[in-house]
Amino acid sequence: MISWERLRVFDAIAEHGSVGSAAEALHITGPAVTQQLRKLERETGSKLVEPDGRGIRLTAAGYVLARHAREVAGSVADAQRELAGLQDEVAGPLRIGSLASALRALMPEVLNVLTAAHPRLVPSLRDGEVFDLLPALRSRDLDAVLLESWTNRPERIPAGVRTTTLVTEPVMLAVPEDHAIADRYPAPLAELAGEVWTSCPVGTGAYGALVQLMRTHHVEPDIRYLVTDFTTQLSLVRAGLAIATVPGIAAVPPPPGVRFLSCVPAIGRSLVVATREQDTELPALQALIGALRDAARTAVEAAPEPS
Repeated sequence: MISWERLRVFDAIAEHGSVGSAAEALHITGPAVTQQLRKLERETGSKLVEPDGRGIRLTAAGYVLARHAREVAGSVADAQRELAGLQDEVAGPLRIGSLASALRALMPEVLNVLTAAHPRLVPSLRDGEVFDLLPALRSRDLDAVLLESWTNRPERIPAGVRTTTLVTEPVMLAVPEDHAIADRYPAPLAELAGEVWTSCPVGTGAYGALVQLMRTHHVEPDIRYLVTDFTTQLSLVRAGLAIATVPGIAAVPPPPGVRFLSCVPAIGRSLVVATREQDTELPALQALIGALRDAARTAVEAAPEPS
């Protein structure tokens, strides 16, 4: 019979790719991980890993078992959360997915607040894009996702997922301070044909919102620099290499050498927490949503005002 403890160890090996990393994640020794792995191979009658340079890789049997181990790990985590919910206790694992820009601006403070207020809560964090994170939420690999939805290109939310809006903030045009339109208010977007842009990758809400905004002015933006992080985008703007549309939170602290202008028509970005409908009222998720809402409001208040 395959024991849960050995499946838990094997799930960590499959996720982290080595015995040492799995041991570190599980807070046990490397020899203990190896011992559990060998016992699991005897129980299954299959070789599960093989050498790969200085590391290891899964065999065909290992891939099969890893998939089931991941499903079992998810079910155990769900059980822990639901049991904690019955007791109104904020405890157990809490797996959070987040866009990189929102993660940088909000998550360090939110995680500090949650772990200080709820010592038995065990949050973990993963960054990515919406098209990866929402499927992970629906497959129960994540418990909550912090995402963005642009007012001129709202995010499509799949069935079975509930969203809670934390805050909606204005989106600004960022240009170098010596740009020809740096002192124009509002920004004359129709005059930006031929400008070089930086934006988030194709398929993201930010990219789609920029294209849609400029097309309302009959301009097809020349987006040459595809960068996930808004901070890096603003570095390109500061260097005079591109212009960009950025939400206010992403401009904290305001970089020198960059001017922020209002867009007409005005667009905004909402920060939204997505959860599975049946899980939203669980105490751990309610604690997360409350902490995120407080952090988002504080971040918006600190954002620069457009010129």
